[in-house]
Amino acid sequence: MAEDSFRQGIRAMSGRVPGRKGFTLIELLVVVAVTAILTGLLLPGVQRAREAARRTSCRNNLRQFGLAMHNYLDVHNRLPPSYCVVPGVSTPVGGQWSVRARILPFVEQAGLQDLVDWALPYNAQLNVAATRVGVFLCPSEVHDVTRVTSAGVPRDYPASYAVNMGTWKIWDPQNGTGGDGAFHPNSSLTMAHFRDGTSNTIMAAEVKAYTPYLRNTTVDPGPAVPSDPAFVQSYTAAPGDINMGPDLMQNTGHTEWADGLCHQSGFTTTFPPNRRVPYVFDGAEYDIDFVSYREGTHATRTTWAAITSRSWHDGSVQILLMDGSGQTVSDNIDADVWRALGTRQGGEITGAF
Repeated sequence: MAEDSFRQGIRAMSGRVPGRKGFTLIELLVVVAVTAILTGLLLPGVQRAREAARRTSCRNNLRQFGLAMHNYLDVHNRLPPSYCVVPGVSTPVGGQWSVRARILPFVEQAGLQDLVDWALPYNAQLNVAATRVGVFLCPSEVHDVTRVTSAGVPRDYPASYAVNMGTWKIWDPQNGTGGDGAFHPNSSLTMAHFRDGTSNTIMAAEVKAYTPYLRNTTVDPGPAVPSDPAFVQSYTAAPGDINMGPDLMQNTGHTEWADGLCHQSGFTTTFPPNRRVPYVFDGAEYDIDFVSYREGTHATRTTWAAITSRSWHDGSVQILLMDGSGQTVSDNIDADVWRALGTRQGGEITGAF
């Protein structure tokens, strides 16, 4: 009896209760497994909710872009040019500033535009060009980072939204004509020029920052609009015009919001949204943009470009129409309808898209 009383006292002091046990290993494993299953069921829903929020925010950014453009139109009685070309001058002083730079006061960035010296090129004013402008960036943009020089000096900031420069042609220096989109070099367009209707013509669309691209090719592709994205593989350029590589900073398309050149500030409807344009360089395949020759940098060569609208939103891109309304466009949109949306007075009937 004394021994039993002693044992009961020890149990009382240790807090142990007769007949109670801790969790067994099997029970712990069951709890962990159930938790993992519940997490697996809930996580996709959380991710979908987050992506839906980002998509909505992206659409709102585009609507602000559109409102800013219409305010610019009200003030200046015309839409801004994509780029200012001076015949015989490869880099016109101040002429390279983009559409985005010109609408800064209308996206609550008047202070940033006040820093701009329009008599100087954008790349001479890195305090402006390297500034992040949030409204120009999609919340889903994976590469929302400063572009730096090889020495690590900040030089530019990317953008996720580009203006519609039409189907394929950008600029013909011999007759001073631009493409069939909403913006082109030296343009001075008003709403009266959009005979297809402002609800049937794209103003701007999403693009991906740090897109690889090929420019200044040795052969002029000519006016026939390519139908197969693989066409780019037959074109070559000097090493300095092959802007792609394993390092992010080698893929410099859409990395300069302040630059008006088409591969930085524009897109074309040559190919439907998110269509892969493959190009093999140095043993690796890249999804690229193509610019036959940079506008304003050659006396006779026409600039042709296949600059695809791309998005981090799965299966679609966000676009802004000339009337200021936003739309989500599926990757599966008919190629002819997509091209029709890119022309301002092509006379096409787009219908529902």
